[in-house]
Amino acid sequence: MSGTRLLVVNADDFGLAPGVNRGILEAHAAGTLSSTSVMVNTPAFDEGLALAHERAPSLGLGLHLNLVAGRPLTRAPSLTDARTGSFYPLGTLARRALAGAVRADDVRNECDAQLAALERRGVNPTHLDSHRHAHALPGVLPTVLASARAAGIPVVRRPLDRPSLAQPLASMKILALHAAWRRAVAGVARADREPLARSPRFRGILLQDTPDVQERMLALFDHLEPGATELMIHPGHDDATLGAQDPYRAPRERELAALVSPEVRARLAVGDIRLVTFAEL
Repeated sequence: MSGTRLLVVNADDFGLAPGVNRGILEAHAAGTLSSTSVMVNTPAFDEGLALAHERAPSLGLGLHLNLVAGRPLTRAPSLTDARTGSFYPLGTLARRALAGAVRADDVRNECDAQLAALERRGVNPTHLDSHRHAHALPGVLPTVLASARAAGIPVVRRPLDRPSLAQPLASMKILALHAAWRRAVAGVARADREPLARSPRFRGILLQDTPDVQERMLALFDHLEPGATELMIHPGHDDATLGAQDPYRAPRERELAALVSPEVRARLAVGDIRLVTFAEL
């Protein structure tokens, strides 16, 4: 079985907006998306889970931990702007984390609360990742892993994509994530590292906001390495709820079109790649 290629096609942002929920469920129905990460403190959370339970019982569900958009479920003063009560944006959170200004108990309480919100809705999360990869920050990752381990989450994403000279801007983001991760993981207790050890190879950043996403996706499938890989994707339909929260809009439509295209469906039906959820790794 050493040559087996397992692929988790995982959509981030389920619950962000009705159009995002609809797009993710369409891709799953097309047979090209196996898993999604759920945001619990966003407008379409309740609608999304109701639809998932009704229409997609085989869809893997994990937590898309949100520490950078909207409001927290808990009182988290070191994560929020005192004037608005909303989370600091990623850039501000990153600066505070690097300066040691993020309190571990704020991260722990919020992560615990978001996991509990899923569990109250009957979801046993298969994995945990985060919006804008905020869990990769120093001062955040160790606490998130402790929360995940306590909750029995088997897999926590390692967002370490492979840079490419052909895409310098995306590669700068990838290299910044690698640097933050090296510093963050050094603070992780040995007992809390198991969900990282189970995390598969990670791809997807180089597909974001590209006009030829379908061609890139097909090339990725053709060159997939043996073992397990996660492909992060952001399919969806644009709508007003999405526009009020997130600037990543038109690319979601392109990613959805790629996932439901005859070409991608046929490629994944060849049989040399097995589409799985995190629970099957």
